[in-house]
Amino acid sequence: MSVTTAPGAVAAPTPPKVETPFQRFVSEFMESRIAVGALIVFVVIALIAIFAPLIAPQNPYDLAQLDIMDGRLEPGSRNGDDTMTFWLGTDDQGRDMLSGIMYGLRISLIVGAGSAIVAALVGASLGMLAAYAGGRTDTVIMRAVDLQLSFPTILAALMILAFLGKGIMNVVIALVIVEWAYYARTVRGTALVERRREYIEAAQCLALPTRRIIFRHLLPNCMAPLIVIGTIQIARAIALEATLSFLGLGVPITEPSLGLLIANGYEYMLSGKYWISFYPGIALLVTIVSINLVGDHLRDVLNPRLKK
Repeated sequence: MSVTTAPGAVAAPTPPKVETPFQRFVSEFMESRIAVGALIVFVVIALIAIFAPLIAPQNPYDLAQLDIMDGRLEPGSRNGDDTMTFWLGTDDQGRDMLSGIMYGLRISLIVGAGSAIVAALVGASLGMLAAYAGGRTDTVIMRAVDLQLSFPTILAALMILAFLGKGIMNVVIALVIVEWAYYARTVRGTALVERRREYIEAAQCLALPTRRIIFRHLLPNCMAPLIVIGTIQIARAIALEATLSFLGLGVPITEPSLGLLIANGYEYMLSGKYWISFYPGIALLVTIVSINLVGDHLRDVLNPRLKK
């Protein structure tokens, strides 16, 4: 049975569509074409790194596939057997630069994301504990943060790796040690504001366990700045790992990252063999810039007071 509207009657207004917080976040993020483009670039880079063993022309970590006679070939050259084209040239070991970049991106993203996640867990936990407990606990934790931040990052990482030695896991440990303080200070500042909110007082009045108050009520409201600082720290960790590898204290030479690939071609820069360092440097630059652009826009979206 259909319902008809009487002549002259005014139709009921359609209720406005209510956006969920996630839909609002997506719509605000999509307003920046630069950030969206940077996100697309980073997703493509991440997919290339993940599927490198399937799409790379060569396994640059397999010494049996390398031929020293193919060393320092120009971009577009073919190997001695005329079975493979080196589109980005080769390094001094005969390693295909395109394959080396694909595999190097894997190490850079693993080290950057892995160290950022672990450092976020450690730093966020200590930051919330300092803000919630206060008193002597807050003083001890924040003095440790001040002591950590007083050391130059690269110097602290070099000292740690000089003691631990080379290796991907050791690089991750060194980056966690030098990065956790940034998360702790950021989360503590946000948690101090949230701790004075009514919902925290209500949870305390209900005699809820401290662990539940911190991780079920306080932590979710500190996620916005944590996401922003985490995104920026991933780019910072990738750059720091590349620096350490360039200096010879990062990943082993048998599993070169982007920093080590750049270091391998540094001595050939003035002899015209620019591609050995140039293309890995471009890949590193694009990765870091794309992450920073996404993180910068996330800061504006998650904190409307910073919008210009």
